Amino acid sequence: MTTFEELRQSKLQKLVELRKKGISPFPYQYIRTHTAGEIREKFNSLQNGEESSVQAKVCGKVMSIRGFGKLMFVDLFDDTGKIQIQLKVGVTPESMFELVKLLDTGDYAGAEGKIIRTQRGELSILADTVQVLSKSVAPLPDKWHGISDIEARYRQRYLDLFMNPEVKKIFVNRAKIIQSIRKVLDQQGFVEVEIPTLQPEYGGANARPFVTHSNALDQDLYLSISPEIYLKRLIIGNIEKVYTVTKNFRNEDIDKTHNPEFSTMECYWAYADYNDMMELTEEMFREACIAVHGNEQFTYQGKEFDLSGKWERLPMKKAIKKYGNVNVDDLSDQEMLNMIAKTGKKMENPKLRGLIISELFEAIAEHHLIQPTHLMDHPYETTPLCKEHRTEKGLIERFESFINGWEMSNAYSELNDAIKQRELLEKQSKEGRAKGEEMPVDEDFIRAMEYGMPPTGGLGMGIDRMCMLLLDQPTIRDVIFFPQMRNLK
Repeated sequence: MTTFEELRQSKLQKLVELRKKGISPFPYQYIRTHTAGEIREKFNSLQNGEESSVQAKVCGKVMSIRGFGKLMFVDLFDDTGKIQIQLKVGVTPESMFELVKLLDTGDYAGAEGKIIRTQRGELSILADTVQVLSKSVAPLPDKWHGISDIEARYRQRYLDLFMNPEVKKIFVNRAKIIQSIRKVLDQQGFVEVEIPTLQPEYGGANARPFVTHSNALDQDLYLSISPEIYLKRLIIGNIEKVYTVTKNFRNEDIDKTHNPEFSTMECYWAYADYNDMMELTEEMFREACIAVHGNEQFTYQGKEFDLSGKWERLPMKKAIKKYGNVNVDDLSDQEMLNMIAKTGKKMENPKLRGLIISELFEAIAEHHLIQPTHLMDHPYETTPLCKEHRTEKGLIERFESFINGWEMSNAYSELNDAIKQRELLEKQSKEGRAKGEEMPVDEDFIRAMEYGMPPTGGLGMGIDRMCMLLLDQPTIRDVIFFPQMRNLK
């Protein structure tokens, strides 16, 4: 078997030969007149053996070169698919045959000629000229096996994309999902904004940040763990409907559904509450599903889902009763901790009853929320940024949306009482809600709230998980172009 280095040396030798012939292996430009997709669409009616009068210029990556007597064939792949180039003795100049002999799979090339359909039914360009556009020096993986090693696929996504065409489709559909989210929000009058990635304080989530240092300011800065605090400042600034599609950075675990750098959509809606945000969540999921599947139904890992109807609305305590057969109001903190321990989980530093209730839900009920469900009305200790429930003491107006046992979104009727907000943030910091240093009190945010904040509904949605679900991908790495990986030694 020919080794990688032997193949590379062969390519390098062809690069030398091209230059000896006075042929530039890396020209600056190529003016294309047709893509492969346009040719398929516009010339589909050509019959076998028929030749059109249209002269076309096409270009793409060389993925196959074949010779049969007086004929040579080159398969070029562009962004829309494959187009075959045919070189024919008596039509194509001999010099072009010689040039193609110096091409390899992985090179980029262009060709000009009439659009034809071969006797075997393949739409093709009957080439008058062929031009090398970029000479590659590293050999592609074996075309029959592609790039199958999963770690190599993530590290070398550029190979994965053109060796595995279905991967490209995943990311095209990811783009459609994000476009559909923006479309829903834009149509409802939301304004898209950007928030700082480097922040002097961090908040809006209970997460460990990435820390860096500004030489110009001589101070530490933090990569954003959430856009929430900045978006609320804009609500206070009288932008009544605001959203961002952005990156969050959390210096935490990497697993099937978590990546330290991930994409999120977060929006805030003045004069709305968490009920309005439930409706908005359902609409965005429904429209995203339609964007990639053409209807409101999809399948994930063999499970069928339908987003056409209303989602179940399930209070957290009722979820624990439903799936754990216990009433948490009848249990002591220790009894709940014992139940959590029986599931194999251990809660560190359990101080607050509401957090123990939330942990119990995660241990015994969360994985049962397969079909679309809004898990709502959490204990008030679970976040300091949410309004107290208007009718249920000890609860807040918060919901998390679940599908397939995964949290897909998080939303509140936002707390807008500046005095209460300070009290809760200071209490959270004092009690070590976020492991001591995790969420400092943002004085400027409190100052902004003191100028007045309208009643507001807020929603955060994980885009990567949404894409995993709707595109039937088993891990978050399969929907992120360049997931975080440990350096190779």
